Amino acid sequence: MTGKVVHFEVPAKNLKRAQSFYRDVFGWQTNEMPMGTGSYTLVTTAPTDENGMLKEPGAINGGMVKMAKPFAGPVITLQVDDIDESLKAVVKKGGKVVTKKTPMGEFGFYGYFKDSEGNLMGLFTPPQR
Repeated sequence: MTGKVVHFEVPAKNLKRAQSFYRDVFGWQTNEMPMGTGSYTLVTTAPTDENGMLKEPGAINGGMVKMAKPFAGPVITLQVDDIDESLKAVVKKGGKVVTKKTPMGEFGFYGYFKDSEGNLMGLFTPPQR
């Protein structure tokens, strides 16, 4: 389990307004993606190559979601080797599973948990190649 920060999510009451805010203030690029029951906005904060890989060490990109439970504040996503094992460890240490391991098509898998302090956090595992 690496635990490195690889993604973030910013919840917004008004996604169009938030997209405009972050584009105008910080130069972020946004790209709305239809997902299941709604939409998801991909956020690019740093340059990527033709495969979507970051060109700058230490930089991360993220997303925006509609502000609704459980997304009440920004979410930090950690990359792990095994989401199921990580969620077991979360529960063992006093956290709570919010979303179990869920496929993201060709992008891999994600899950969400609340830590011992009630903060919503994300987990990500890339696809096995």
